[in-house]
Amino acid sequence: MKGKRFALSKLYLALIMLITYLPLIMVVVFSFNDSKLTAAWKGFSLRWYQELFRDAALMEALANSIKLGVISCALAAVIGTLGAIGMTRVHYKSKGMMEYLSTVPIMVPEIILGMVFMAFFSLLGLPFGMVTLAIAHTAFCIPYVFMMVKARLVGIDPSLEEAARDLGASPARTFWDITLPLIMPAVASGCLLAFAMSFDDVVISIFVNGPKTSTLPIKVYTQIKTGVTPEMNALCTMILAAVIFVLAGTSLLRRQKARPGKRQ
Repeated sequence: MKGKRFALSKLYLALIMLITYLPLIMVVVFSFNDSKLTAAWKGFSLRWYQELFRDAALMEALANSIKLGVISCALAAVIGTLGAIGMTRVHYKSKGMMEYLSTVPIMVPEIILGMVFMAFFSLLGLPFGMVTLAIAHTAFCIPYVFMMVKARLVGIDPSLEEAARDLGASPARTFWDITLPLIMPAVASGCLLAFAMSFDDVVISIFVNGPKTSTLPIKVYTQIKTGVTPEMNALCTMILAAVIFVLAGTSLLRRQKARPGKRQ
């Protein structure tokens, strides 16, 4: 009976893995297909990768998405980290309410946020483009960094900072030498999540995007009406390869840090 349950659990896990990763495998395979039809295999070719790099509009949209993601996650990292540190060190009756309000952008539907940002920027008279995109993306990325850093700060022993202060360190020195190294993994995790959310966003970007600026998700979304070309398979494969490379590098760095140092 126990062996039967184990076999069923393995079958269930295999089914879940198949449903999850089969579409990704198909995208990678058909990115090397010589045919324009994504349902018929004609032969191995790098044709669509060549077409991808020749598509100036698509490359510009990709560059805009990367630049927007870097700007928004960098600003969100600074604001979210400082907000989490400040929130853990103050004590007042409405602290719980403020913490709840800090996570509201995650719970509000994106179409509502997009309409709010559009009305707000129109009221200020800001021209729609990269500036409005960066402000909007930073606003909804801050809660991800805030929650990550706040959760990390809860687990830090306050006596570490107190010991540094007792030894004569200034508040700034204590932050740079003690607090920041301890929360850096949480900051990095929040930045990666914020970058992914910014890079993937469509709804909010449509509302605050300008006529001369296009991000990759908007470009792909607009091409759905005319049909997705095999270039998209090649682009998805390249992005997937970049994600795997980053994850593998992160895992390798963690293993090296966890490995005990060799004795001299």
